[in-house]
This record gives sequence, C-alpha cells and structure tokens, in this order.
Amino acid sequence: MDVRHLRLLIGMVIVSVIAGCTRTPSANLPHELDNFWTEVLELNASRQIRGGNEENLVDAIRRGADLRILTEFIHGEHIDPSADSGELIREVCDFQTTYLVDDRWVAGIMQFRQPIELPKRFGARPSMSFFLYNQDGEQAIARPFLDGRADTGRLGTAPVPDHPDMLKYHQHDNWDAGTNAPSHNFVYDFEVFRYFVRNDWRQVLQHDADGTVVSGSVDALAAAFTNGRQIKLAVRGLCTDLSSHPDSALDHEVFIHTASNYYYTNQKLFIAGTNPFVRVRPAIPLQYASQAWDMTWLMARTDGVAVHRRLNPYTLKFSEHKERYAMRWFVR
Repeated sequence: MDVRHLRLLIGMVIVSVIAGCTRTPSANLPHELDNFWTEVLELNASRQIRGGNEENLVDAIRRGADLRILTEFIHGEHIDPSADSGELIREVCDFQTTYLVDDRWVAGIMQFRQPIELPKRFGARPSMSFFLYNQDGEQAIARPFLDGRADTGRLGTAPVPDHPDMLKYHQHDNWDAGTNAPSHNFVYDFEVFRYFVRNDWRQVLQHDADGTVVSGSVDALAAAFTNGRQIKLAVRGLCTDLSSHPDSALDHEVFIHTASNYYYTNQKLFIAGTNPFVRVRPAIPLQYASQAWDMTWLMARTDGVAVHRRLNPYTLKFSEHKERYAMRWFVR
C-alpha cells in the first residue's frame, strides 16, 4: 500500500471514530430532530424526582422555552377500567401556554385539546380539555362545553366523586359541576412524567408597562419578524385581576405564541395577535377554581398596551378589556 492510500485509509478511520463518538442515543432519527427537545426533569409514579431537576425546567421556561410532557399509563387502568388490557400507552402533549409563577414555579396548559376516547373517537360532547400540569406532577382539568346545551348546575363547590375503578386517580375538589365549564384539580399516578423543553427562543426586547425599553430594541424585533421569524410573548401580571386580592397576587409571567404580527414602520410600533389561551389565577401550584380562569385572545403592542378579548367559559359571551403590561418578546 502506497503512502497516499494509507493516508486515505487513516482519514476514513478517523471520520468513522468521530461519527461514532458524537452519535446520540436517538441515532435512528434525522440529525436535525435530535437537537430540538431536551429532557430536563423526570418524575416517577409517586412524583418524586428521578432525573434532572426543577431548576433547569424553571430556567428554560424563564428563557421562553416550549414545553412537552411525556406520561405513561395502562389502558385498563386509565382509559377503560372494564377492559382486560395491560397494554402500556405513552402520551406526549404540547403545553402551548406556560406559566412562570414567583420566578420559581412552572406550569403548562394544553390550550387546543378536545377530549379523545382512545382508541376510536372524540369525547361524547364537543368541549375543550384544558389540562394543566405543574412541575411537581399536580394536574387539573377545565372543560368548557361547545355544544350549546343548557347547563343544570351552579357555580361553586360540589361533592367530590369517588373513582373506585380508577385507583390511580385522586380528585382533590370539584368546581362548578353541571355548569357549562366544570373544573377540578387532581393527581393521576402516571408511570412516569418526563418534561422536555425546546430552548431555541431568543429574547430581543423587554419593556415596562409604559413601553419604556429595558433591554433589546423594537428594531431587533422588527428585523427578526421581517425575516420570517416566529414571535413569542411573555406578559407579566396578566392574570392578576383573577385574584381575590389583586394587590397581593403572586408575581407571574404567561408565555404565549403569537399568530399574527404587524409593524408600523414610521411609528416603530410592533403589534401581535396571540393564539387563544387560558388565563388562571396565579398560585403555587397553579389550580382551577370557580370563576378563577377564562379564555382570552390578546392584541399586544410594544408600547405596553394590550387589549383582551375574553370569552366567559360559563356563558360563552365575549368582553373586551384594555390594560398595560410589562412584556418580553422572543424570536425563533
């Protein structure tokens, strides 16, 4: 073998070794998929930390990261207790709205979900399934119905039903039973909770409620938007009015994806219309309660002004409200 061929062989070996060393455990996936989502926290069925830590989850959400949670459950325990099935089901859900409460607590809400009766159909009544998960595995559900059927209940507390055929389901309370928007807080002992984040958002602007820039610039936001970047918004104090005592409400930020964006080039005013999302009274853990949540669209501006178009989940009637908020703007 001459020197040229020897060098070529050595080069091929080196490339092979490097590729082997850098291959991730999910080598079957396209490379670009490997880098998007990172697991930062894992809880066991008792909701004890089995991997990662809460600090990394909190830090990621603080920096605008998206959130997904994987859970596992047994079909015959969770979906159909009458079925003789021990099949394990894995579920991964997007939590399109995320909350950072008191700068130390994370919760997420599934804002687009309708109920599904696995494995065949949707739920019997059209409704939203606003599942809410906290960083410690505490869960909740609010279910505004969309079929216009007259309600028969009343606002407030109601007896908590037993679940004798679902031994892993622990319902804590029962709000607004029989109304158009019942809710309750609970824990289901999933086999595992795995929290994943996609942490590729970049903050380009922060301003106070008067629109005074704290960091970054409207120009940077407008330039990213003009180049086709996605926009995400963090609004501080967005749910304070839902508190019984607003003056002492917990500090919080709500992170929302925008759906439509506009830029007034002479005024240098950026405006975003958000996706619909769920507002919840700030608390640790985040929980539903009677008249302590609603559904909202937001038109937010970089001068601090934000207009709510709120949907009352009990009456399905809209109202509009104008407020000012400190905000942070992210791009991807």
